[in-house]
Amino acid sequence: MDPLLEVKDLRKYFPLKRGFGERVALRAVDGVSFEIRRGETLGLVGESGCGKSTVARLILRLVEPTAGEVYFGKTSVFQTNKEELRQLRRKMQIVFQDPYSSLNPRMPVEEIVGEGLTIHKLAKGTEKKNRVAELLEMVGLGREHMGRYPHEFSGGQRQRIGIARALAVEPEFLIADEPVSALDVSIQAQVINLFEDLQTELGLTYLFIAHDLRVVKHISDRVAVMYLGQIVEIAEGNELYQNPLHPYTQALLSAIPVTDPQTKKQRIVVEGDPPSPIHIPSGCRFHPRCPKRFERCDQEAPVLREISSGHWVSCHLY
Repeated sequence: MDPLLEVKDLRKYFPLKRGFGERVALRAVDGVSFEIRRGETLGLVGESGCGKSTVARLILRLVEPTAGEVYFGKTSVFQTNKEELRQLRRKMQIVFQDPYSSLNPRMPVEEIVGEGLTIHKLAKGTEKKNRVAELLEMVGLGREHMGRYPHEFSGGQRQRIGIARALAVEPEFLIADEPVSALDVSIQAQVINLFEDLQTELGLTYLFIAHDLRVVKHISDRVAVMYLGQIVEIAEGNELYQNPLHPYTQALLSAIPVTDPQTKKQRIVVEGDPPSPIHIPSGCRFHPRCPKRFERCDQEAPVLREISSGHWVSCHLY
């Protein structure tokens, strides 16, 4: 089956000025490649600042790339004109991380959710009102919420409004950019269950971004681990959790809390902080913090290679 979304060698460098006019580049995304099959969920995880959200914005062309290609079906996202991109965005939508700042505080819910219907001329008048009510019920809210403003809702309810807004134009592909990181733990499970139900009901394809491997465990078919602008490991969900290969992935998994007090777990402590994306380390990007580094790691950058069926890793250990 051809992938619904294909990302090839995607790069985004932000030019910066430093003292005395020196120009440097912040390499936020530096050679990312992956594909997502129709109906699947790919989890993209990594520390804050590793480039996950920049990848999301590049896919939707909310920011322009430095290099690389993104294909939605057979269509090149970066080669489309303004009108073609407008039509393409009906098929690709995003749910943002912060449900507080992503909703216009001056607009009632009916206008927020119905805005896409107006822009794409999909419905108006009574038909639009009924469609908004239907979308709100789909995400666990009701018609009585249509006249209210964002400040009248809890964080979980605001995120449901954001999901309803994304679904209004009937997309095929949805990017969830850390959609539960700003919510209480009890609400996180409800929102993740909602995403799963909507996927089953509407046949959606997801890119689910998070910094917590625990969050993506139940929703992702495959998981990609990102570090300092690059993907260092990608595998089927169960395979990644049971047999993590990259030392960074192993460290992330060791940090997941264990609910059973009788279970003892060995924590892998990673030294130091992530390097600056302005000053990328030579060789393997993870080597200054890696507990398993050896001489080759500081000199030669590893490439992403397939170690077993569907399991790719970028590490000199393999």
